[in-house]
This record gives sequence, structure tokens and C-alpha cells, in this order.
Amino acid sequence: MTRYSRVAIVLHWIIAAAIIFQIVLGWRMGGNSGASTYAVFQLHKSIGITILLLSLARLAWRLVHRAPPHPADMPKAEKLASNAVHIAFYLIMIGLPITGWILVSAARINIPTLLYSTIPWPHVPFISSLEPEAKAVWEQSAATGHTALAWLTYGLVALHIGAVIKHQWLDKQALMSRMTGSGRAGLGEPRLWAALVALCLVGASATLYARPAANKAAPAEQVEDLEAVVATEDVTPQADGMSEDAAEQTEEETEAVEEVAKQPLSKWAVASSSANLGFTTSWSGEAINGRFGEWDADILFSPDDLANSRIKVTINTRSASTGDAQRDSSLPGTDFFDASSHPSAVFTANRIRKTGEERYVADGSLSLRGVSAPVSLPFRLKIDGDTARATGSANLDRTVFGVGQGMYGDTESIPAAVRVNFSFTATREK
Repeated sequence: MTRYSRVAIVLHWIIAAAIIFQIVLGWRMGGNSGASTYAVFQLHKSIGITILLLSLARLAWRLVHRAPPHPADMPKAEKLASNAVHIAFYLIMIGLPITGWILVSAARINIPTLLYSTIPWPHVPFISSLEPEAKAVWEQSAATGHTALAWLTYGLVALHIGAVIKHQWLDKQALMSRMTGSGRAGLGEPRLWAALVALCLVGASATLYARPAANKAAPAEQVEDLEAVVATEDVTPQADGMSEDAAEQTEEETEAVEEVAKQPLSKWAVASSSANLGFTTSWSGEAINGRFGEWDADILFSPDDLANSRIKVTINTRSASTGDAQRDSSLPGTDFFDASSHPSAVFTANRIRKTGEERYVADGSLSLRGVSAPVSLPFRLKIDGDTARATGSANLDRTVFGVGQGMYGDTESIPAAVRVNFSFTATREK
């Protein structure tokens, strides 16, 4: 037997390509920020687990299928070195993914792993359930081991490629055929160059990897409405009370606005097809646009009876999404909305003030993650018969409600202020 089995050959080249991709992707992980870093880390984890599974399969195959012997004229020292390198490769192919898996499982931030955004991959069970102090020890040890094995990988890859070229070129040995099925000695062997080019292309693809479009643009109509609100309003809601400008509004100023025909106090039903409740924040300077897919509003309103008008909006916190499946899977968790304990966020407006033509402010409170705080929400409202169109936006301080725990509590990476915006069409109920 002068070459490896077909199964071993296929596994060798797939794992080799994955390792090269991981090396280049690892360099990229240090050069990105915000959501880009998140997406690259998720892909890095997916490929790492793939390498682990393939390497275990290759090791099992290797144990029951003998490798071809070294050339008879190969010096003993080179045979020993070759065996040592092969053992070291198994160490990094299995050790790197395992230390990475431990690192993710012991991390302070509990971010689920979805292989290729599809297949859930669990944390290491006994580690994820440890106390924070014990998890910190595992995290530090895994990080140290992962880094050391990464540096070992760089050296092994360089040594392995160098050894192949040496045997092909200087020693005139057709060792390439052991992993290609056939071939000849010398640098003229086309399979040698084909392999080098293929691995370079794999590395290049890692540099070109672009995360999926996580931030979907809002509909043009909504953007126009919100821009109109932002351009004419500069009301920043305070988590500990109304804004100073809002507090200075007097009933006399409200009554000075031009009156329109009297309209009865009515209940309004929001059309689900037009309902849009979104939020905008950033991650290390990169904008993140999200939305809540499930919410409903209980509205009793008349511009001529503001004293008795009221608004209540109930939001399903599990419905938050930003367009990135892996990031979105962490939003209902305890680090963000803690949806298991607090499945709903509720905004209740008990005072509505008119501040200009078709412009209002709803003063009330927001209950989120078990914390209630006063919030003033400016909005624009246009009523045409039995149809009303509303748009609005405001800044909220996420830290007041405890949204963003642990690492996510850092307001340098994720600012405290989150822009909330909404738009919808409602019809008057008869």
C-alpha cells in the first residue's frame, strides 16, 4: 500500500481547507467590530465544531485502517518527525475546537451557538451550570489553551507545507501521491500546485466573507414619517421623569392651537398590516435596526377630549428581531429582555398633550424587565375621517430597565440610549 484510503484522502483535504479558513477567519476576528465581529465569531464556532466532528471521524478511520509506510530510504529522524507532526495535528484538530467549546460554555455572556445559523449546539453541560467563580477559572484556562494551540497550528501548517515541498523538490520523492492517489516527484507535479492554489483560494474566501444583512431598512413610507418627526421634534424622554420642555408645556399653550371640528372619544383598532414598532441602537459604532413582530395597542382617543384619552401598548419581548438569527436568539435571554420572567413590556399613557398641529406627546410609564419608569413619547397624528395615521420616535435609556447585562452593560460598546420608533394606521371602531 503506497497511498491513503479514499476516505482518509477526502477527510484530509476537507479538514485542511477548514483549518486554513479558520486561520484567516481568526485574523479577521481581531479586525472587526460590533455586529461584524459577532457574525464572524458565530461562523468560527460553526467551522470549529465541524473540524472536531470530522477529525474524530478521521481518527476512528485511522485506527482501523493502516497508513501507508514511509519510504524505505527516508532517514529515521524524519520518520520520527513526521509521526510527531501527525500526532500534533490530531492534538490541534481536536483540542482547538474543544477548548473553544469550553470557552463559549464558560463565558459570562450566555450566547447560544447555532451551527451555520441552523443547528443548535449545546454548551458543555457541567460547565454551563457552574457558579460564576468556577466558570471564570474554566474560561481563563480554555482561553490560554486555545491561544497556545492556535499558535501551534500556525507552526504545524508551515512545517507541513514546507516538508511536502522539500520531499517533492529536494528529495525527489513523490510523497504527494500518498494524499492524491497518484503523482510524480518534483515541483512539476500539477497536483501540488493545484492543492496550494486551492488552499490560497480558501483563505481568500475567509477574507471576503460578509455577514448576512442583519439590518433591514425600514419601508420608505415609515422612514419619511420618522424623518419628519425627528426634524420637527427634539423631545428626549427621561427615564426618571418628563423632559424639561414637556414639563413647561401649559394648558394655555395647548388651547392656543387652532381648533378643529369636534370629534368624539373613540376606540381605534390598529391594522396589523401597517403596524411597525422598531428600535435602533449600535454595536461599537455599527448601527443595528430591529423590530418587535408581535404587539397590540388599546387606544381610546379624541383630539377634542385629551383628558379622557388613553393608550396602552403591550409588546411580546420574545418577538424582538434584528435580522440575524444567532444574535436574535440571545435577545429573549436574561442578558437582554429576560422574556421567560417578563414576557411582555407595557407602555401606558395616562396623559396626552397637544404640542402643535397634528403633534402630541403621550406621558406615561413603561414597564420592562420588571422595572417601571416614566416615559414621554412624542408622536404625529393625522386623522382623516375614520382613519388615523400615527408615527413617532423617542430615546429610551436601556440601562434604567436593566436591558444589557454583563458585558452588554458597557455603554461604550452599546450606548445607553436606544431609539424607539413606530408607525401604524388605525381605524375608528363603530
